Amino acid sequence: MKTPLLAAIATAACTTATVQQTTLQPAQAKADSGRTHYTAADVHFVAGMIGHHAQAIQMAGWAPSHGASPAVRVLCERIVVAQNDEIAFAQRWLREHQEFVPPADPRGHVMPGMDHPMLMPGMLTPDQMTQLDAAHGREFDRLFLTFMIQHHQGAITMVAQLLAAPGAAQDGPIFRFAADVNADQTTEIDRMTRMLDALNRSAQ
Repeated sequence: MKTPLLAAIATAACTTATVQQTTLQPAQAKADSGRTHYTAADVHFVAGMIGHHAQAIQMAGWAPSHGASPAVRVLCERIVVAQNDEIAFAQRWLREHQEFVPPADPRGHVMPGMDHPMLMPGMLTPDQMTQLDAAHGREFDRLFLTFMIQHHQGAITMVAQLLAAPGAAQDGPIFRFAADVNADQTTEIDRMTRMLDALNRSAQ
């Protein structure tokens, strides 16, 4: 079953495609047929997701050294693999489109001329990262799940912001990337919420 946001993605894409098909003159359509259309919002989304994912990878990478439970370690391993793959896609897409490729900085989104990395939606503050890094065992599990739910919700917010931007997400790979991020993060939020509920119940 499609989530409301994925349904909105599909509807927006179909609507835009229909409008473009009916309003372009034949000559213009022919000239545009070989071009890839993308917007500043697409670039911001892809570039911002690099720092966003980098922070999640750092958080997940702490699991073995911070006494995480086996279940949380398995979750963290999946996060590291999946988000490394998505960072590689984002960097490749930006290079192919001659756009600035920011570093995978867990402190946030980096752009030329910035004095400090910018936190994207849902990203942990420096204080929260310090709090997580200081935790161990059961407390690490609790904080990790709490903070990673926040983090994933931020990624879903980024997808929603992308779709709200006029003309955005019309490039096929960007549309698929956004849809995958939304689906994967939603699924993992559900899984982590159940894990956190079970952890809290067992502590009572």
